[in-house]
Amino acid sequence: QVHVVESGGGLVQAGGSLRLSCAASGTTFSISYVDWYRQAPGKQREWVASLSRGGITNFADSVKGRFTISRANAKNTTYLQMNSLKPEDTAVYYCHTGLPCERSVIGCDYWGQGTQVTVSS
Repeated sequence: QVHVVESGGGLVQAGGSLRLSCAASGTTFSISYVDWYRQAPGKQREWVASLSRGGITNFADSVKGRFTISRANAKNTTYLQMNSLKPEDTAVYYCHTGLPCERSVIGCDYWGQGTQVTVSS
């Protein structure tokens, strides 16, 4: 089965940086697109950033200019680089990614389990 796993979360001080990874296993296909979401306690899940199949990136206004998305050398992995982190960035971060799959001609999408990011002041 295909599994998607986020990693790279942790505790950093305000102004610091983290790089999150979104990696797919159980498939030989490359990641087509990736979306990043985050959810803080008591808050609704919000969209953060996206990398399209064609390489176009988009970011929420709250993170624009501070976050970037890139593909790793291994095409089953993408990165979310987070710079100039603020306490309000504290949340569980989830990746949502699409890959080709045998059961659907339009591909399949997968969610990771989330990784905790905590930014202290």
